[in-house]
Amino acid sequence: MSPLITPPSPPVHHCVAVLIAAPASGQGKTTITAALARWHARQGRRVRVFKCGPDYLDPYWHQLASGATVHNLDGWMVGMDEVRARLHAAAAQADVILIEGVMGLFDGSPTAADLATQLGVPVLLVVDASAMAGSFGALVLGMQQYQPGVPWAGVLANRVATGMHTQMLQSSLRDPQLWLGGLQLMGPGKDAQLLPERHLGLVAAHELPDAMARLNAAADALADTPLGRMDWQDWQRWSVAFEAPAQPVAAPQPWLRGRTVAVASDAAFSFIYPANLDCLQAMGANLAFFSPLAGERLPVCDAVWLPGGYPELHAATLAANTGLQADLQQHVQAGKPVWAECGGMLALGQRMTDAQDQSQPLWGILPGEARMQERLAGLGMQQCALQGGVLRGHTFHYSRFTCQAAEVARTSRPRQPVAPDKGEAIYQHGSVHASYFHAWFPSHPRAVAALLGAEPVQWDTAAQP
Repeated sequence: MSPLITPPSPPVHHCVAVLIAAPASGQGKTTITAALARWHARQGRRVRVFKCGPDYLDPYWHQLASGATVHNLDGWMVGMDEVRARLHAAAAQADVILIEGVMGLFDGSPTAADLATQLGVPVLLVVDASAMAGSFGALVLGMQQYQPGVPWAGVLANRVATGMHTQMLQSSLRDPQLWLGGLQLMGPGKDAQLLPERHLGLVAAHELPDAMARLNAAADALADTPLGRMDWQDWQRWSVAFEAPAQPVAAPQPWLRGRTVAVASDAAFSFIYPANLDCLQAMGANLAFFSPLAGERLPVCDAVWLPGGYPELHAATLAANTGLQADLQQHVQAGKPVWAECGGMLALGQRMTDAQDQSQPLWGILPGEARMQERLAGLGMQQCALQGGVLRGHTFHYSRFTCQAAEVARTSRPRQPVAPDKGEAIYQHGSVHASYFHAWFPSHPRAVAALLGAEPVQWDTAAQP
């Protein structure tokens, strides 16, 4: 009788890694992460950056700083198997992995702290110390002790005023070994912004001609801290063993084989996860990118995806592209599918009114009107039930959309039932499906394929109001 053969264990890849976190949003963690990526890249190291949670804008800066595609990590939206698979693959190729947290270290569910604990990645805490002295040490101590088991790399004080201020902050720490320096990098929420922001987050790096100069300035400032003066051998203390997931992530079936999906992509439609494009291609789709802002017409295609972005900043230019407007009308009249997310949905509407009450007609394909507002109208993780599964994603918008199209479904919070006054409506108008909901395509590829016309969309009516 032949002896049993034990399959080999999944390989383990070791790589230096830190998770950059903060007590709250607006502390400067995006600036520090990008500065670190640029600092390492300038020394010839292969850098891979990841972003926790749903975010389209910060990754543009990290990609420019590192020279590599930036993917998102989240225990719920992305799933831990895919998180482990992406980090395992990155560790096999990179010298250093940087992970930017989301909001505060202990905010959300699961939190960035949970991710650091599960993966064994040490936390580099960034604290806006501009209005602190001795309380800096108390805050850091509280963050350390709040959740046992979180590995720690150290702390950086951001927005320090003077050398004396830096000394006061350093001396306030109970554990002096945590100190990695103080620096004066500015960021969101300050008058002199190194990385400027607007209503949905940072201005994307590709929109600023001096973006690389800004990153180099941040890297130069970081190089003058104890962290920046560490040699590469000292960084090895933060080497992490990244294991492959216990269950390999299954590739989607080729539901879109032979189909061409036109994808709007420019400053008005820039909220595109690289993982979503990868998912479409894994399903066999041919991708045809086009720029409405550049006056381009709709490519020959079987389906259209209009991602989110900033149509409100470019409404007049979009409205002036009457050739594309006519192409989209013909596409819909032919019964070909359109999936429009957030800003993509607003562009399809009849009119958009800004916060100053100035209105601009738009493409008029959806019977609805958008109105911008100063206050946040939607934020958080969302899910939608269709095609026998759950499509996961999120919502984040500063506008209201009043629509007369049929509401065929509604999203809900994770692990919560659908309610008529909660979540985001999903509208259908002919072959158009549209919503404020930003979908994470790999969470349910078959549902995305259905929205793009591979098969009839089957909503889980039991989960709808």
